[in-house]
Amino acid sequence: MSPTPKSPKETLAGRERRVSRAFVSLADTLVADFDIAEFLSMLAERCVDLLGVSAAGVLLLDPAGGLRVAATSSHRAQLLELFAVETDAGPCVECARSGSPVSYADLPASARRWPRFAAAAAECGFRAAQALPMRLREQPVGVLTLLSTALGSVEQDDVELGQALADVATIGILQQRTIERGDQLTGQLQTALHSRVVIEQAKGVLAEHSGVSMDEAFSQLRGYSRARNLRLTDVARAISTGAIEPAVLAKYSHR
Repeated sequence: MSPTPKSPKETLAGRERRVSRAFVSLADTLVADFDIAEFLSMLAERCVDLLGVSAAGVLLLDPAGGLRVAATSSHRAQLLELFAVETDAGPCVECARSGSPVSYADLPASARRWPRFAAAAAECGFRAAQALPMRLREQPVGVLTLLSTALGSVEQDDVELGQALADVATIGILQQRTIERGDQLTGQLQTALHSRVVIEQAKGVLAEHSGVSMDEAFSQLRGYSRARNLRLTDVARAISTGAIEPAVLAKYSHR
């Protein structure tokens, strides 16, 4: 499912640079202003950029062991991942339970196994999925889901790269702020889930005010935070509370 490159030379040079930058970015978690919401959104984006898939999502396990959507690369991916969590079905749920990668190259054909999920995937435009576990040794953290609008399995090299990105991100989550105790880990994951709620609220405000899509609203939100060197969650909270006017963000889309 990877896109066809323009030339072998461009593939070797360009792809290797992007891969290197992705790992450097995901490893840089011990900074004072670390923002886990931005971190997980970056993971989803890097997967789309590097692995030739249409969208990606990150689900984290909450303290009670349930899955929660923490980041997605698009609104359609978010809708499907939310549906999977709510109905307790789909590749991401199976991956979380088994702790092993789960691949479905033909989601329409999985209708017998997951009739509602297969229908939701078709509605969102996705026809194939690959779920990769996020865990450190025996400690599960969540799932990285790769979604494609085309039928077919993710190439093995891309699966391995995707798993490597998921592993690095997992280490970053667990080691951020030098986490040493289980209650600290719980707080870290709860912060990620709460941040996601704040960001979704801000996206809704921007979409309603400016008449743009949820994807464009997130693009504006992230563009503003990066241009001003502010935490994504802090900007989202300021939008939701009215501290920043939605119109100010209109010029910050980077799509």
